[in-house]
Amino acid sequence: MNAQLTISRLFVPGHLAVRDWDRLVANTPGADVTQLSAWAAIRAEAGYSPIYLLAYLDDELAGGALVLCRRVLGLLDVGYLPYGPVIATSPVAGSGRAAVTTALADELAILAGTLRMLFVQPPEHAHDVSSGLLARGFRVSHAGIAPAGSYRLDLRRPLEEIRSGFSRRLKSWTNRWDAHGVRVRLGDERDLPLLLALMRCSGERQGFAPPPRSYVRTLYRELAAGGHVALFIGEVRGVPVSADLVTVCAGMVRGRLGGFDASGEAGKLSVPAAVRWEIIKWARARGCRWLDFGGLPERMLSDMIDHGIHSSDEWPSAQRSKLQFNGTAFRYPTPVELIRPGVVRTTYDLVTANPAGHRLITTARSLLRGTRTRPHAYPIPRPRQGG
Repeated sequence: MNAQLTISRLFVPGHLAVRDWDRLVANTPGADVTQLSAWAAIRAEAGYSPIYLLAYLDDELAGGALVLCRRVLGLLDVGYLPYGPVIATSPVAGSGRAAVTTALADELAILAGTLRMLFVQPPEHAHDVSSGLLARGFRVSHAGIAPAGSYRLDLRRPLEEIRSGFSRRLKSWTNRWDAHGVRVRLGDERDLPLLLALMRCSGERQGFAPPPRSYVRTLYRELAAGGHVALFIGEVRGVPVSADLVTVCAGMVRGRLGGFDASGEAGKLSVPAAVRWEIIKWARARGCRWLDFGGLPERMLSDMIDHGIHSSDEWPSAQRSKLQFNGTAFRYPTPVELIRPGVVRTTYDLVTANPAGHRLITTARSLLRGTRTRPHAYPIPRPRQGG
């Protein structure tokens, strides 16, 4: 007898639904913390409202999506689905993946019409999600809301084998940091002001501003409650000079926020690499599968994946530093977008085609990522139940 497939669209899911959803996300390879219910609370700090799409095969949660919604620039209701939808890998959901993917794609197309603009970055390996949405009127998105790809290290190998793949210079440093007074410790919430201060140091060199303190504090508290975040502090003779905040979900440790004060002696001791080496050891001890060093720009992805180029002085130095760990570059499935009605889509295309419009879209992208001052959250139409 075939299982019955139903979809629920929920604005405020009950406790049991949230528990089951978080459990599914945390145990589905390729899923990310941005699909956890904690992320909805984090993004509320930046003005988002959540919509949950939950797919059930009979009574078993087989997949779903956490869509984050907000009004951008006071004009448009916009939805963003980061690294979703998530499809379970259990036997029941595995046999019904195509049906679950189809049902969620249909629901996302309907939701896009309600919101006017919906951007979707499917999780890794979910190319069927991209193709399914493209078949329903979505188009390839060039908005750059999420990184096109990233760089990761396989943690299943023995630690010495991982170390043997490091660059010669990095391999040497793993034996010398202790003699130079470099230590790495596990931080906590009290170290968040330090993280932000070190991010400002990096931002002055690289041209970015750290997120608001309230956002970082909320991020840490919400994710720490479920064991989904860790903060590492690198010190030289007791003086903090480097910090990395990582998230943990579904066997993936992912770099999120980091900063480094390169002034003085610290700039010559590769302290950020010492922090990452400690993260590698910590993640392996927890049984994690991957360490993701963070997104790579499209130019690097194209050079490395499409053209087999392994090094270039034209790549940003902050990105080149990741390569010394001998990881692997990869691309996410094609990001897609659906913008309705036609007049809105035409206006969006015209705006993004000129420099002034490009700056506007950059501002909107910053808003979607939650790095701007919080506007008022806006009401979502009352959710409907059922498939």
